Amino acid sequence: MPGHEVPAVPGVLTAEAVLATGRAIAAVQQDSGAVPWFPDGHVDPWDHVESAMALSATGLLAQAEHAYEWLRRTQRRDGSWPLQVRDGVVEDAAADTNFCAYPAVGVWHHLVITGDDGFAERMWPVVRAAVEFVLGAQRGRGEIDWAVGAGGAPVGEALLSGCSSIHHSLRCALALAEHLGEPQPGWEVALGRLGHVLRRHPEAFLVKDRYSMDWYYPVLGGAVRGAAGRRRLQERWDDFVVEGLGARCVDDHPWVTGAETCELVLSLDAVDEHDRARELLAAMQHLRDPDGSYGTGFVYADGKRWPEERTTWTGAAVVLAADALSRTTPGNGVFRGEKLSEGLADVHCCALEDAETGPPAPSLPE
Repeated sequence: MPGHEVPAVPGVLTAEAVLATGRAIAAVQQDSGAVPWFPDGHVDPWDHVESAMALSATGLLAQAEHAYEWLRRTQRRDGSWPLQVRDGVVEDAAADTNFCAYPAVGVWHHLVITGDDGFAERMWPVVRAAVEFVLGAQRGRGEIDWAVGAGGAPVGEALLSGCSSIHHSLRCALALAEHLGEPQPGWEVALGRLGHVLRRHPEAFLVKDRYSMDWYYPVLGGAVRGAAGRRRLQERWDDFVVEGLGARCVDDHPWVTGAETCELVLSLDAVDEHDRARELLAAMQHLRDPDGSYGTGFVYADGKRWPEERTTWTGAAVVLAADALSRTTPGNGVFRGEKLSEGLADVHCCALEDAETGPPAPSLPE
């Protein structure tokens, strides 16, 4: 049974519905603690953590801690995890830096919800080693290569969405370090450099602007907020948002996806666009199944769900969006940056925004 109040968004999702989604995720969890994409699917560290966070938010704390224990047991000596594992067998030995950074978000989120310092102390070596691994792929300008090959060499390419997510992970890692009395000034410098390149150097990243993630992730990851964040979301709203259905994954296909929609909900919530965020969460409920699980996406030109699998990480994104909008659990503000370390990046960000953003942006159009 849940150990705390479960999120609910009036008129969109009841607490019972959100709890059902948490239980649907838990039903897919393997005996090892791993949470695959769907039954018999593969596991990657990022989506595993997203699912663990949903378990924490729905009060399924034992299951969440089992998931984090899986991370602790399977971390490699260099601080990384394989990009893809299935039933304990490594299918892709490369490491995605964003995937490896994300456990910091989950560990901090679980600590804020539970107040369990013992858990934080057990997981601190895991987070510390993972962050050091990730920062080993940071370039002089500040961007971080998206992957490190099985041979240990960075791939030489950086992604805007991945680096934006790492920006959030570093803030959570610094908050955890501060909480445990383990200052990491080098991480603060790395965060400052990463935030700067995210705001000032779009040429540092591979061009992926057909993907909605490249549109909203700088906001979601905290590098761009306030008026600048609202302007960014306004600029391509019509390219990606389909009224009554949700957000498209890419701008050139008639396909809305639940996880991207809910991440956009979290981004909107972070820049005080709460009404629009609630409307989007309501719009994507057509992907919900009776057991609380969620389909990945919907091809609206054909009127069909695609793919057929109901992914754990889509349900997890729904839970986290519901918690953010309802302000229910103590971890509801993790994507708004509440309780996170200010760090050098945030000080720099505020200075940049004051200097560069000009007058406030209007609210997104109705």
